[in-house]
Amino acid sequence: MIKGHPCKVVNVSTSKTGKHGHAKCNFTALDIFTNKKYEDIVPSTHTTSVPFVSRAEYTLLDITDDDFCSLMDDSGATREDIKLPTFPETFADEIRADFDDGKQLVLTVLKACGTEQIIAKKEDLS
Repeated sequence: MIKGHPCKVVNVSTSKTGKHGHAKCNFTALDIFTNKKYEDIVPSTHTTSVPFVSRAEYTLLDITDDDFCSLMDDSGATREDIKLPTFPETFADEIRADFDDGKQLVLTVLKACGTEQIIAKKEDLS
């Protein structure tokens, strides 16, 4: 977690102990939902929080006019509380176009810190 955002760390660098304090760790990370870059510098003796991230796959059943997706999991349970993604900008249009073309899509939903978002799609060829 960097500045309240669940992130994937892409680089860690350390600086040596200086005249006034501990060694520092410089974290560079990308938000897992928006891919926005965040940086944080913390003393090497401090702890950091790590978000619990889960990933699930759902079959896309329908898309409503207000961009909510009707999804079904492997057990047959349905949910209609996830909207088409806003990032990347054209991703929602790609999903809608593939669905309108009659493709059977499987969407990957990432969940962390109370937020759920569609992050990937693939065509179900089975």
